[in-house]
Amino acid sequence: MEPVLVLVFTVSCLLLLSLWRQSSGRGKLPPGPTPLPVIGNILQMDVKDISKSLNKFSKIYGPVFTVYLGRKPTVVLHGYEAVKEALIDHGEEFAGRGSFPVAEKVNKGLGIIFSNGLKWKEIRRFSIMTLRNFGMGKRSIEDRVQEEARCLVEELRKTKGSPCDPTFILGCAPCNVICSIIFQNRFDYKDQEFLNLMEKFNENLRLLSTPWIQVCNTFPAIIDYLPGSHNQVLRNFFYIKNYVLEKVKEHQKTLDKDNPRDFIDCFLIKMEQEKHNPKSEFTTESLVATVTDMFGAGTETTSTTLRYGLLLLLKHVDITAKVQEEIDRVVGRNRSPCMQDRSHMPYTDAVVHEIQRYIDLIPMNLPHSVTCDVKFRNYFIPKGTTVITSLTSMLHDDKEFPNPEKFDPGHFLDESGHFKKSDYFVPFSTGKRMCAGEGLARMELFVFFTTILQNFNLKTLVDGKDIDTTPVTNGFGHVPPLYQARFIPV
Repeated sequence: MEPVLVLVFTVSCLLLLSLWRQSSGRGKLPPGPTPLPVIGNILQMDVKDISKSLNKFSKIYGPVFTVYLGRKPTVVLHGYEAVKEALIDHGEEFAGRGSFPVAEKVNKGLGIIFSNGLKWKEIRRFSIMTLRNFGMGKRSIEDRVQEEARCLVEELRKTKGSPCDPTFILGCAPCNVICSIIFQNRFDYKDQEFLNLMEKFNENLRLLSTPWIQVCNTFPAIIDYLPGSHNQVLRNFFYIKNYVLEKVKEHQKTLDKDNPRDFIDCFLIKMEQEKHNPKSEFTTESLVATVTDMFGAGTETTSTTLRYGLLLLLKHVDITAKVQEEIDRVVGRNRSPCMQDRSHMPYTDAVVHEIQRYIDLIPMNLPHSVTCDVKFRNYFIPKGTTVITSLTSMLHDDKEFPNPEKFDPGHFLDESGHFKKSDYFVPFSTGKRMCAGEGLARMELFVFFTTILQNFNLKTLVDGKDIDTTPVTNGFGHVPPLYQARFIPV
């Protein structure tokens, strides 16, 4: 019996020591709910909707508070003032990328999304410069977006007004735009290799938003030792990385240093320029990770926004009719919509913004971390501490956007019907870590939505009142429910 008592006593002492360490370290950190040993505050949260739980905590502890996801403290910033103060006013200190173990297992600290320090700065700077050189925000890429919009319309015409699930078709368009930038060419919408890639992206966003992945990110040891959907996420990522690696090898064989064709060529040229620098960040492994990041980020977020947006337009037929009236008046039927039209289409612009605000695609943003010890609002945040910035708290701020749970384009229109900007509109985040492809994504959303509505009337298979727009998963990303629609040529 004595060994059992000794074991119980030892375990109890370890748990108490763990709790004491957590609580003693909290004196300098912002306040927050008392964590349990080892598991932290996880039992006090709804793992199906952590963002909702953080909102409740903010009402108790204020706009800056601490939660423990497992044994490590995470500082949460809730509301416009706190997030702006951190990401804008103290941008350099809060520019680190926080822990996201499932993704780290794939990219191992490389790429543009989950890298840190000098590695992140150099790769991000190079990527943005290269995208600009290839015309991000300029006519050349807009031409590609318009071309893809026309291909999307032709693919939707093939449905001949029959009910269809638009998931894959809407995914193909933004994926092809990013493919044209990275790989130089686009795919046919029926290409099996292309469909396989799309399926991996769709599945990963859905799985990354499930409670199980939130648990894996909280307790990383699970990733290596337990079965579960995290293994499917990793398999999907490795499939995509292997595809990218094969494309890189093809580019290496046909590279013309004087005539770069796409992003991969530009990166390979940079690698050659730095081949004598032993500390160069421009390696084959870094190229594969960066292209995989751009491939995924440039595909899934835009396609999910398109899919969610059309579901909202199916439900709100009065709003859709107003958009189509504005398209007819400004663009007409004989040419493709372009970005120059946007300034003459305040209602359509407001609807696109409201779609992004309402769906709140990435509610908790990607995790940040502090790059050094930081004194923030009289609290002390140690270097390396993970920081969550709630985008929901800004996109659904009830003072900036009255009745934020209502889909209302009026949130972005003034009394005269002119488009009204808002500093609270941050679907791409803000500060030094904001989405590097924001300009491209904005262009795609405006051109794709307007081109679809220029060419089709949307018809639902059920009464609009019965359409449920509640996301089916609420973790990393808000994923819309599957639905079918009819695209009736105008």
